[in-house]
Amino acid sequence: MIHPSAIVHPGARLAAGVSVGPYAVIGEHVELGADTWIGPHVVIEGRVRIGRRNRVFQFASIGGPPQDKKYGGEDTAVEIGDGNTIREYVTINRGTVQDAGVTRVGDDNWIMAYVHFAHDCQIGSHTIFANACQLAGHVHVGDWAILGATTLVHQFVKIGAHSFTGMGTYLPQDLPPYVTAAGNPAKPYGINTEGLRRRGFAPEAVSRLKQAYRTLYRSGLALEEARRALEAQAADCPEVAAIVELLGRSARGIIR
Repeated sequence: MIHPSAIVHPGARLAAGVSVGPYAVIGEHVELGADTWIGPHVVIEGRVRIGRRNRVFQFASIGGPPQDKKYGGEDTAVEIGDGNTIREYVTINRGTVQDAGVTRVGDDNWIMAYVHFAHDCQIGSHTIFANACQLAGHVHVGDWAILGATTLVHQFVKIGAHSFTGMGTYLPQDLPPYVTAAGNPAKPYGINTEGLRRRGFAPEAVSRLKQAYRTLYRSGLALEEARRALEAQAADCPEVAAIVELLGRSARGIIR
């Protein structure tokens, strides 16, 4: 199911059920999984592996060289999982040898128009990126995170699972799991209670997360003191443990 006007390199590997639309360009080192649909005018270049049942809409660009002056043509990659929707004009650049060497996107992500994933970004699964979200290099995004339209993320920032940003948010530092943020620069606005309810979190877990939020943001404790208090709360609560884990590996600090 390849349109006659599409340009597909003979070395590309296309599984059963792949559809490639008019004027799309598929490079030599591209691998497309079963039942993936590639829309018109899409360009996929470099070493790119895309899984099954993905939908990539017109004018998206996947696997282009990183926008990094240090890049010297090294053999880096993009890896995308299964069941993702990638809308118009999305750009996903391949990695660099200074980091993982691969930009990764997990499964079942909803990536709206004009979103940009820079080199070495690591995106989890079940996320939503509203229109024109822009991620600089080396950003990590946890599962089920939702980023509002035009959210901007500084390089090396980590965004925790089940977090949420409002429209027009700028994240210069890490966003802990479960936390809602908004503003430029971002400020915390409580736990993502509605998202947790929709995903079936137990009321007790949500209550414990609210307690953890108060410890981190409302107790007046210095960050290291708050982290120690959270460690005690995390002993019997895996949800709070996820917050402690991000604090332990944060390089840029968290929004506060």
